[in-house]
Amino acid sequence: MTLCLTNTMERTKEPFVPANPDQVTMYVCGPTVYNFAHISNARPAVAFDVLYRLLKRRFGGVVYARNFTDVDDKINHAAKEAGLPISTLTERYIEAYHADMAALGVLTPDLEPRVTEHIPEIIGMVERLIALGHAYAVEGHVLFHVPSYSAYGALSGRNRDEMIAGARVEVPPSSETRRTSSSGSPRHRTCRAGRARGAAGDPAGISNARP
Repeated sequence: MTLCLTNTMERTKEPFVPANPDQVTMYVCGPTVYNFAHISNARPAVAFDVLYRLLKRRFGGVVYARNFTDVDDKINHAAKEAGLPISTLTERYIEAYHADMAALGVLTPDLEPRVTEHIPEIIGMVERLIALGHAYAVEGHVLFHVPSYSAYGALSGRNRDEMIAGARVEVPPSSETRRTSSSGSPRHRTCRAGRARGAAGDPAGISNARP
């Protein structure tokens, strides 16, 4: 039986043909660990566990990576409220997440990278976005300059003119409004590419927005 997966960009189901049948790779966005896992954290863990098992059965060699976002504004706030170092708080909830997923029968991925282990790479990526004109700094934030990327929204299928700035994160009032809607009323056409606001001695908080 042919294994078919949905191609989100094309909006079609296609036969899955791995680039390397001897080592299939799968990357899944994991939880932000500022509290205990909820049902929305468990859903992708269970769904991709099923896919992981199926791929292993079909191809044998599979590398499954699922990240932990272990520093961001919510974590910084939760750690401050609890009077704990960020690492103590996140380690507590990572352990709890592992226990909860194990109770659901979910296998542990092969790799579990953490944001705090890759802060220099993230900063370097943000700096490259700025250098290429795809992002800009304002009031301690770095915002993605949406008009610089013509394919923005292609994956989600959303109309750029219908998007609302700050739907996921607060946008500084001085952020650029370089585009207008069809009605002529100005709208923000920016999205946060990254932000560093960690307390002194703490890893900087980085938050990313998806096209």
